[in-house]
Amino acid sequence: MFRRVIVFNAMLLILMAGGLAGCSENSDDPTINVFSVNDDMELGKQVDAEILSNPQEYPILDSATNPGAYAHLYRIRDMILASGKVFYAQRFGWRCRIIKNDSVVNAFCVPGGNMYFYTGLIKLLDNEAQFAGVMAHEMAHADRRHSTDQMTKAYGIQILLSILLGNNASTLEQMVADLANGLGTLAFSRSNEYEADEYAVKYLYPTAYDSPSLGDFFTKLEGQSQPPTFLSTHPSPEDRLTKINEQFQALGGVHGQTFPERYAEFKSTLP
Repeated sequence: MFRRVIVFNAMLLILMAGGLAGCSENSDDPTINVFSVNDDMELGKQVDAEILSNPQEYPILDSATNPGAYAHLYRIRDMILASGKVFYAQRFGWRCRIIKNDSVVNAFCVPGGNMYFYTGLIKLLDNEAQFAGVMAHEMAHADRRHSTDQMTKAYGIQILLSILLGNNASTLEQMVADLANGLGTLAFSRSNEYEADEYAVKYLYPTAYDSPSLGDFFTKLEGQSQPPTFLSTHPSPEDRLTKINEQFQALGGVHGQTFPERYAEFKSTLP
């Protein structure tokens, strides 16, 4: 037992050293994150494996039997990555998965860039620019490394390290549930949400998409008869719309396209 503690502490020191070195990769991100970028990607793999192991809770649409839906999804992703504004565009995998559950209006991105979109969210939106805004927002959480920063605060370094080592299945299961719901200890801070909005506009502005369309998503959520619970933990839609438009105007205020017909085709490929 004593030897295992020594090894554990040694690995912890190595992890912290690597993370402190890794946090300087993006000079535009002053956040201190004790986990390295490679740790982000490894943790993302662990989360993805947990999601795939629980198809009853997370019924993933198979890309082989739903090629049309995934073609649309990856086309949108590739347009955002081609903007040249995503810092870890080449480092992270940015794999996309669709969760078949029309009653859930949500999307989330895990450390390392893997993204998950519920069919309830996809079907709610009106055009591709709105969806691209949501995707860019989730990508910003990963690109700005909000997830591991929040996980470190919520669980502590040693628990996250044990998950990375594959030794804490129960906490990993709870972590996935919190990520999927945007609730509990892993709910992003308001400053994280504002920053993800800001960078989503920055990612979309060089593309053909209308970058402030992200704000339409929050307007639609607020207009639902039963808005998602996580909305109550986030900044108010009115505040977010104001800041999104401020960022849009700061970049030049030139509107792009919304592509409603193309998005209708995307939705038609879903079961």
